[in-house]
Amino acid sequence: MLSKLFFTCNAVLPVVLTILVGYVLKNLKVFPQDFFKLLNKLSFRCCLPTMLFYNVYNVSNLGAIANYGKVCAFTFVAILGTFVIAAVLCGLFVKDVRQKGVMVQAAYRSNNAIIGLSLVISLVGNEFQAIAVASILSSLFIPLFNILAVLSLTMFMKEEGKKFDLLSILKKIATNPLIIGCGSGFVFLVIRYFIPETTFLNEEGIEITKKVFTIKDNLPFLYRTIQMVGSCATPVALIALGGTFTFSAVARLKKLITIGTLARVLIVPVSTLVCAYFFGFREVEFPALIALFGTPTAVSSVPMATEMNNDDELAGQLVVWTSILSAFTLFGIIFACAQVGIFKV
Repeated sequence: MLSKLFFTCNAVLPVVLTILVGYVLKNLKVFPQDFFKLLNKLSFRCCLPTMLFYNVYNVSNLGAIANYGKVCAFTFVAILGTFVIAAVLCGLFVKDVRQKGVMVQAAYRSNNAIIGLSLVISLVGNEFQAIAVASILSSLFIPLFNILAVLSLTMFMKEEGKKFDLLSILKKIATNPLIIGCGSGFVFLVIRYFIPETTFLNEEGIEITKKVFTIKDNLPFLYRTIQMVGSCATPVALIALGGTFTFSAVARLKKLITIGTLARVLIVPVSTLVCAYFFGFREVEFPALIALFGTPTAVSSVPMATEMNNDDELAGQLVVWTSILSAFTLFGIIFACAQVGIFKV
């Protein structure tokens, strides 16, 4: 089990250390302070949408989703349930409207896009079914995370003297760069699904079936460009976070940081995974569910909070502290799963 602790540390430490790079650059005054705010804009408006498009477009088989309908339905209900409960509690007990949506986002929105799949592969090796479940859940629910993020960051931010405006919120969801990235990825994925296939023999005489046209095969320069821009998303967002991070905020925000961190890395994953166990999910589905519910708060929550006039300082603190503590909580979750025989580690 010690190897799993090392693994979880190796999974989350690059996140923490890249944040540290931004923090050091800020303190060395290599760049002006506005530079990190511009990095946030670059991440939110360009790199992250491109990464989401790339991830969704690369789902290998749209039809495979139907084979895992039960775990998809469970995950949808669990995410939506967590969102609703968090929204009600934060609406009632968090005083600052700029912090309400940030706390809601921290409760349900995990860093599955960056840490999730590598965690699953570490747990199951080359087990095809478990990796397939992880890929499908990621492609389906990362877009849902972003839709709910727009909702959580806008529904409490009413303008003075104005009533709750559902049409305005829906407009913000539709025009959000991350939603556009996910949505366009799904459009191209559906189009690719209906493109006819052709069969041919390769150089070794093996019969190969492939689509008549794909961006990857027929427009490789465009595919590579999308891949390169998308790959910048995580480091750019993390360096920007480090450049705006301040330890002085910990004392002022310690109550919310404590509650948000415990919710993300302990309360939500434990309650969700216990329910999953009683619904009969085991070694095929559990690694993907651990990755989806047990990983720290998504890095993209910070640029999103910044762009939507929420408390980005609190959002940054939650990313940092959940990333650090998740190394230990993930170890505990994996150990507990092994003890009840869900899978061997």
